[in-house]
Amino acid sequence: MKQKANKKFNNLEVSFLVIVTCVISLLVGYLIAGKKQDKVEDKTLNEFIKTYDEITSKYYEEIDKEELLNGAVSGMLSTLDQHSVLVDQEEDENFYLYLNGSYSGIGIEISSIDNNIVVIGVINESPAEKAGIQVGDIIKQIDDLDMNEATTKTVSSYIRKNNEKQEFDLTIKRNDEELQFKIKKENVVITSVASKVLERNDKKIGYIYVSIFSSTTSSQFAKKLEELAKENIDGLIIDVRENTGGHLSTAVSMLSMLLNQDKVMYQIEKDGKKSKYYSLGHTTYDKPIVIIQNGNSASAAEMLAASLRDNVGAVIVGEKSYGKGSVQEYNYLSNGNMYKYTTKKWLTPKGKSIDEKGIKPDVEVSLDENYYQNPIFENDNQLETAIQKMLEKIG
Repeated sequence: MKQKANKKFNNLEVSFLVIVTCVISLLVGYLIAGKKQDKVEDKTLNEFIKTYDEITSKYYEEIDKEELLNGAVSGMLSTLDQHSVLVDQEEDENFYLYLNGSYSGIGIEISSIDNNIVVIGVINESPAEKAGIQVGDIIKQIDDLDMNEATTKTVSSYIRKNNEKQEFDLTIKRNDEELQFKIKKENVVITSVASKVLERNDKKIGYIYVSIFSSTTSSQFAKKLEELAKENIDGLIIDVRENTGGHLSTAVSMLSMLLNQDKVMYQIEKDGKKSKYYSLGHTTYDKPIVIIQNGNSASAAEMLAASLRDNVGAVIVGEKSYGKGSVQEYNYLSNGNMYKYTTKKWLTPKGKSIDEKGIKPDVEVSLDENYYQNPIFENDNQLETAIQKMLEKIG
């Protein structure tokens, strides 16, 4: 095999290559310099920096620059829409606690009532429930921490953020009796889905309540859906009342359990362009579906309702939903505070915007006053209406 001879350039070719290289280098340098110059010549940004420098150098008292940053970011966001806001660290922590769907703790919800730390909720299958903690219990002491001087934030931080301790001694007052509990900290999954089988007119109706679209909601929903299927239900009621939304990916996962891949779950609109997003599922749910919603049903809850109505003719019962048809992105400042801002709109499968409009129910019915006085299934007239519409669909 012959070897190819090395290519040699003559003087003219060398000169040409040198000139071309110089021209390209100059062009690239000009473009980069131009971009930098554009940034420098941003008059609004320059004025912002000038104002910041003037305030921090001339204000008559010492300035907390972190607070100044928070105020500046909050001010910028306030000129956008109502969903673009700065979230403080405490709100951020509670927000993400529920969105994550799980946390390291003992599984109690507490509130400060009449200067007492009172248990207002005990999470199912949590260490607190297994130990015997009950709603209404007054926490008098945790280890050496006196609850008479504690806030709910102090208690939550002491248990959740205390990496050195995995077991806590609780002194509880129940009625007139003081009780002692030793509880180990574990990974607690926040229950966001509950189910029940309702029997009417020799028909079995599956009922699922979804409180939030957290990271663990879709797995809980799948489990409840499977349990109801084993009961041979004739139809499914999904209740998203008071559900303010959560992760878009969770809504996608849940819709994919109910719709096959040729169904459009929703559309996204950005910069005037629309994109369709299809289900990831393989089958479409073959039983009638009824949705219950109210004025606080928002975002992912509205997406679920709109998608099921457009795709499988689900009947929506209750009140007009909140009307949050936008998508936010989240970011953090260097001081740990989070801010969120709207980046796009989501539309129904048919391309309609529900932002600031809400979803009008097919059957409008307000919750009866009797339910507020005695919140039991029998007094829930919205649920009763949903059951009647389901019976009509079943036939």
